[in-house]
Amino acid sequence: MLDDSYVNGMLLVLEVSIMPQRSLILTVLISFIFLMFFSACQTRVVQIPPPDTLLYDQGFSGFSDIDIESEQQVFQLDENAKAFVESTIGPLHNKIDQMEALVKAIFDRSDLNLLYQGDANTTASGTFQSQAANCLSMSIMTYALATEAGFEVDFQEIIIPEYWTRRAGFSLLNGHINLKMLAPKQVHVIEFNRPSYQVDFDPQSSRRGLPKKVVSKQAVLSMFYNNKGADAVLQKDYVTAYAYFREAIQINPNFHSAWINLGIVYRLSEYFPQAEKSYQHALVIKPDSLTAMENLAYLYTFTGRNEDAEDILARVENQRNSNPYYHVNLGEQQMEQEHWDQALEHFRKALALDRSKHEVYFGLARAYFQIGELQQSQRYLKQAKNKAGNKQDEDRYQSKLEFLSRL
Repeated sequence: MLDDSYVNGMLLVLEVSIMPQRSLILTVLISFIFLMFFSACQTRVVQIPPPDTLLYDQGFSGFSDIDIESEQQVFQLDENAKAFVESTIGPLHNKIDQMEALVKAIFDRSDLNLLYQGDANTTASGTFQSQAANCLSMSIMTYALATEAGFEVDFQEIIIPEYWTRRAGFSLLNGHINLKMLAPKQVHVIEFNRPSYQVDFDPQSSRRGLPKKVVSKQAVLSMFYNNKGADAVLQKDYVTAYAYFREAIQINPNFHSAWINLGIVYRLSEYFPQAEKSYQHALVIKPDSLTAMENLAYLYTFTGRNEDAEDILARVENQRNSNPYYHVNLGEQQMEQEHWDQALEHFRKALALDRSKHEVYFGLARAYFQIGELQQSQRYLKQAKNKAGNKQDEDRYQSKLEFLSRL
């Protein structure tokens, strides 16, 4: 699998699966990846050498010739983008008004015509010019615009449950990132509630309210390289993929997703010992990484170590089946394909696991609406409203209830 957690604004992690019957992820994300081997896989501690010794430069001739974007190139703005900032905030003097205007302008399609495109991994200037990007690239552009405007910005990684999309025959495990924009501190003023805006390009309401953590600009840069490497894997350009994953690891050695994706490149290039060490190293960094375990299991299957593989896969499947968000996401995927009955089955499983999530009730309401059972749809919408954790979601569900009452 490819771990490309910042594909959707993802910080995303791109995990690509090439296993015919199981969903294995090629870790190509912008995420974070290392090792004490998982107890279900083996009972001894695996001694892994330092990170530099896990690289295999001799296997990828020409990788050093790949033109990788520098940090400056990734975050710099061209003159048109700078002029956009000036024209947006120039007429305003209050910093809060400026922040609000800038955020509105970025989201306003009539001003910027910015479109979401999951596979568009572009620099700040490239995103501004092309007006299409994934959530990571949009966040990078917004960071650069906000910094140009004089605001402080924090990147935030959203800790989302496993969620897959399909591309070029691979299952891509997505991650997510957003940012918080803060007004400049006032000199000699103590602020207990500093004004800020949270900017999030993810349209999926199911990700609201999930835990988040602040990540550094360097970590985001490594995510960008990870996504670029994932794109190269999909194009079967393993030399370019290696170059980008290598750079991601050099910047952030604890980025477990990049180590998983590097292992995938090793496996696809038939460097099996290197692939195993890379997966194991990812598990040192994040012992509960199901993606690393699953890719390791696939490697064991591919190399004839079936018993080890089945042991790992049993643990992975058990953990995923106990995650209500896993079934919510599967239900949403079935909804997209208009498989209403299968969607209902997944939403019901999620409800059996956790009756406190408003997203589960909303999923049931949507599915019942699609099959014409309006009374059931209304019932679950009411429960979704009751379980909602904020007024925004309450109002959203109320408007849908009012719509149903008019039918």
